Amino acid sequence: MTATQPETAEQKPDAFLGIDIGSIPTKGVIIDSQRQIIARSYQWTEGDPVNASRRVIAELGGQIDQSKVAVRTVGTTGSARRLVGAMCGASVIKNEITAHAVGTTFLHPDVRTILEIGDSKIICVDGGIAVDYAMNTLCAAGTGAFLSSQAHRLDVEVEQFGEIALTSKKPANIAARCTVFAESDLVHKIQVGYAREDIIAGLCKSVAVNYLNNVGKGKNIIAPVVFQGGVSKNIGIVKAFRERVGYSRHR
Repeated sequence: MTATQPETAEQKPDAFLGIDIGSIPTKGVIIDSQRQIIARSYQWTEGDPVNASRRVIAELGGQIDQSKVAVRTVGTTGSARRLVGAMCGASVIKNEITAHAVGTTFLHPDVRTILEIGDSKIICVDGGIAVDYAMNTLCAAGTGAFLSSQAHRLDVEVEQFGEIALTSKKPANIAARCTVFAESDLVHKIQVGYAREDIIAGLCKSVAVNYLNNVGKGKNIIAPVVFQGGVSKNIGIVKAFRERVGYSRHR
């Protein structure tokens, strides 16, 4: 019996690896030539973007048949994009503004405003092009890291925040000016006996208010609006934004 020659890399379908290295999570996907996701991974960064990226790459590799797919290009974005890009030999290294704008306009060509909460930014889009943006430089109270720390204080998984917030009938008023005031106010609300769901709903509201007052200050939020980033999975904060902005698409 004559052995068949293994399929060469040139004969394999093309695939492309992208990694987003954030301060809290590190995410990765592999897409095919039709831009369909064929593998995905989500890992906590834990202050070590290099090892988090290695875990992501290892998990992605385990989800595909590497004998049948050839990863042609690596791209990185996020706070540690240059470090991890050098480690991976990335041919594309882009900042978060560009990555968010290009990705969102591909999925929603008519988008006019992108609200993002991970580290928090707003991007204004016109004709499929990012024409203005602002990033959070003032306060941690409008970020995902802030919510994670408060979830720990309340002994609740941050993934449960949204559903708990929706059960509140009277959200507590939590100071939204900065993380110090918010944390102090949260502790006070606990001490005087506010219900946990009301405190959590108040935190969701304070994040939305802080974001709009600081990151979104002076920006014209035009529909269609897309809300994205890790915090967009929190349905309590989605509700808080809809109550203040009036419209959004949740990604």
